[in-house]
Amino acid sequence: MLHYMTVEDLLSLKVGSVLHHLSIKRAIQVLRLNSYEPSCLRRRPSDENNITPAEISQWTNHRVMEWLRSVDLAEYAPNLRGSGVHGGLMVLEPRFNVEALALLLNIPPNKTLLRRHLATHFHLLIGSEAQRLKQDCLENPDYTVLTATAKVKPRRLSFGGFGTLRKKRQDDGEEYVCPLNVEMPKNSSFQRGARIYEGNLDHLEQMEDSEGTVRQIGAFSEGINNLTSMLKDDEFFQEISVCPPDIDAAQRHDTPHI
Repeated sequence: MLHYMTVEDLLSLKVGSVLHHLSIKRAIQVLRLNSYEPSCLRRRPSDENNITPAEISQWTNHRVMEWLRSVDLAEYAPNLRGSGVHGGLMVLEPRFNVEALALLLNIPPNKTLLRRHLATHFHLLIGSEAQRLKQDCLENPDYTVLTATAKVKPRRLSFGGFGTLRKKRQDDGEEYVCPLNVEMPKNSSFQRGARIYEGNLDHLEQMEDSEGTVRQIGAFSEGINNLTSMLKDDEFFQEISVCPPDIDAAQRHDTPHI
């Protein structure tokens, strides 16, 4: 299930871009807020007077490109094709700001008026709450600009007891691409979806416990198989090391004295 997709799952699928990981994270969050109803996604413009951030979060990559054309940036819109940029990423992800969007659109830094034009429309689109979160993220000393080339660093896993596997998965929420307890948007347009998701969270946690048990059993099984294989190899080598002396002794016993 998408709920339990991990960073390691994406890396095993050769998805290593930080941008793509964040794109998938926010896409899962949008689906959660809309009860995984596929018809919630908006690919084409419709009657969008006084559109809310919750509705913008439902925009697909194609719809974002249509928005760029509507604000006189049609020349740069094709640069977003296949980029992973969608409405949920724009509204919900604090690290994705107008600077990241300008880089993906390949708008040169020296085109200050064009970038200012993009910033004005971007901020009007996402709303004040999302913009405040992006500004807070921007002021963080550890902040780095989100680029298309940034790569996810695989985590270095240490060997431990099988009994700790389940606890690690439960305690380390960031192992999931989109943690079950991911912070929900505060904007009022999201409140209905947030209430529905919070109501289902207990059920999801129970499912997580069940899946954790299955994984733990799988780890035990794999460990037992490995130990069995090691023991067989050990017995095999013991037989090899023991057999030659016995054979030599038998040969000496059967050989007549001259």
